Amino acid sequence: MSEIFRPPVTRIATLAGHRDAVYALTGGPGSQIFSGSADGMVVGWDAAEPARDGELLARVENSVYALRHLPELDTLVLGHNFQGIQAIDLSGKQLAHATALPPVAIFEIVFSASRQRLYAGLADGTLAVLSLPDFRLEKLLRITDKSLRTLVLHEGRGELVVGSSDHLTRVLDLDSLETRFTLAESTNSVFSVAFSPDGAHLLTAGRDAQIRRWDVAAGYTLSDTVPAHMYTINHLAFSPDGRYLASCSLDKSIKLWDSETLTLLRVLDRTRSAGHGTSVNRLVWPGTENRLVSCSDDRSLAVWQLTMDNEH
Repeated sequence: MSEIFRPPVTRIATLAGHRDAVYALTGGPGSQIFSGSADGMVVGWDAAEPARDGELLARVENSVYALRHLPELDTLVLGHNFQGIQAIDLSGKQLAHATALPPVAIFEIVFSASRQRLYAGLADGTLAVLSLPDFRLEKLLRITDKSLRTLVLHEGRGELVVGSSDHLTRVLDLDSLETRFTLAESTNSVFSVAFSPDGAHLLTAGRDAQIRRWDVAAGYTLSDTVPAHMYTINHLAFSPDGRYLASCSLDKSIKLWDSETLTLLRVLDRTRSAGHGTSVNRLVWPGTENRLVSCSDDRSLAVWQLTMDNEH
């Protein structure tokens, strides 16, 4: 068995400008990323040129917890807490659509290209379904009386995974929205769900600080449980090539894992890596330059560079 490569990781830039905690982060075209904050600002950045100032794309009156870029429409969708879904035309830098939803927080937005639908998870336990391109509200489905915190799609299987504050992860049929599987092993709120790039595994994490890996083809049976962080895990994100999994936490750290073995490779924190000083809320891997971007309660984004060994 060959030795696992542990790529050196360096913080190469700090992206500053938000005036409050940064909760939302999503990738855009190429190396672009978009961030949303409790200050109501939505900002565009270029991870390949982190010295450039961010571009203010929207300023709304409440916090933004959820962002999703739709490349086919060159549109950025934001969840404006207590107001609903808003869509920004990036070429024209203007509001293209606005759809009212129940007046609660919006924690996650995902887009199904095959169905041309948006799915939004709301704080009152409701799943909102919107049809594109007109962003028409198609359905409101109350799934639980606790918050829907995280969503992820498996287009190949026609499934939508919903993690919630009732400690459950539900696998729904993408069309009927009926529950196919219920995963009940988490002992607290589920804050992040992510499919491995090959679609073979689902990973879940949240307030119990464990990463759990589920075998999709075997009916979502539990295959691994890793005690990953000291406190709540806020987000999981796979690298584009599928080699690495990054996790971030209320414990102020980011951890880099080998995605196949779930072996811990690196810990990025203030002491070891000039990391964030407060909760790290979300992660994104933009472009193809082995860069990872994080956002935090400290109002900043950090750009991290992985140094790859070409022999591995």
